[in-house]
Amino acid sequence: MILNRQRAVRLARRPLESFLRRAQEAVGFQGAGVTVCLVSDAEIARLNETFRKKKGPTDVLSFPAAVRRRPPRPASEGGPYKRKKGDEYLGDIAISPATARRYAKKNGRNLSSELRVLILHGVLHLLGYDHETDRGEMDRVEAKLRKRLGLA
Repeated sequence: MILNRQRAVRLARRPLESFLRRAQEAVGFQGAGVTVCLVSDAEIARLNETFRKKKGPTDVLSFPAAVRRRPPRPASEGGPYKRKKGDEYLGDIAISPATARRYAKKNGRNLSSELRVLILHGVLHLLGYDHETDRGEMDRVEAKLRKRLGLA
């Protein structure tokens, strides 16, 4: 589910919801609960300070529902992860479209592609990947998934 709680950037939710489902399928968690909330720069800056002790806005933050010792292997690496049947809630992702728009321009992408990259990035964090501590594992998995999902 994607909630738009900001007004600075106009965007269409349905294509992003469709991509979220594709990303979940690619990592083997189709049907699992994920909420993506599109928020203002002020709100994401508040969340960034509260939860990461970092000042200022960022593009994406993830809030996993459960702590995972080891992330599951996505389909691109021999997955999908085998899990129990039933509904599982992975967690929440906050994205600032205003910050995403600035980063898209800087990275030579359009906003739509940037938001998709951030959704995928957020989903990987919900699964337990952490690019700050995993010696490049998340970056490798994300690169493979970007290619598979048609992202630059």
